[in-house]
Amino acid sequence: MKIRFLTFLVLATLLGGTSCRSSGPGQPAQTVDQFFRKYEGRSGFKVTDWSAGLTARLLLLKVASLGGDNSVTQALSAVRSVKVLTFAPTSGSARQLVAEGLNKEVDGLLASERYTPLPATEAGTTVMRYAARRQGDTVQEVVATGNVEGAPESFMLVAISGNFTPEQLQQLIKFLPKVKSEISQ
Repeated sequence: MKIRFLTFLVLATLLGGTSCRSSGPGQPAQTVDQFFRKYEGRSGFKVTDWSAGLTARLLLLKVASLGGDNSVTQALSAVRSVKVLTFAPTSGSARQLVAEGLNKEVDGLLASERYTPLPATEAGTTVMRYAARRQGDTVQEVVATGNVEGAPESFMLVAISGNFTPEQLQQLIKFLPKVKSEISQ
C-alpha cells in the first residue's frame, strides 16, 4: 500500500512539474542561463549582460541619486554580474507568449532549480517577483521577473549573481525597482 502511494506521489510530481514547464516555444529551459540562451537572438528579445566592474560602477553612481546608503553600496559591491532579458510584444501571439509561455516557463525552471520565492514588490503598474538561490547562508543568485517600464504587456527577467548575505539581498530587492528603468534600456 505504501509503495503504491509513493509511486503515485512521484508520478504526480513528475507530471505536475512537466506541465508547468511545457509552456513557451520549443524545449523548456532547465536553468536560468539556458533560458537566456534560448531566447537571445529571437525576434523582439534583447539580452544585456554586464560584468561586475561595469555594473558596480554604473549602479554605485546611481545610488547617490536614488538615495541609497552604505548597506546598498555593500550589496552592490557583492554583485559579480547582471544579465537582463527583455521582450516587448508587438502582436497578439507575442502577448500570449508573455502571458502564458514565458512566465510559466520561468516559474517552472525556478521551482525545479530550488530557487526560494521572495516577496514581490509593486511600483505603479509593475509587479516584480523575486526568487533567490542559496548555498547555506549565502545567496548566490537573485532572479527578478516583471515587465519593462511603460510596457505592461512586456516581459523582463533580471539575473544578478554574486555572494550576498541575507541583509544584502534585502537591500537589492529594495533597490532594484528604483533602477529597473535604467536596467531595461
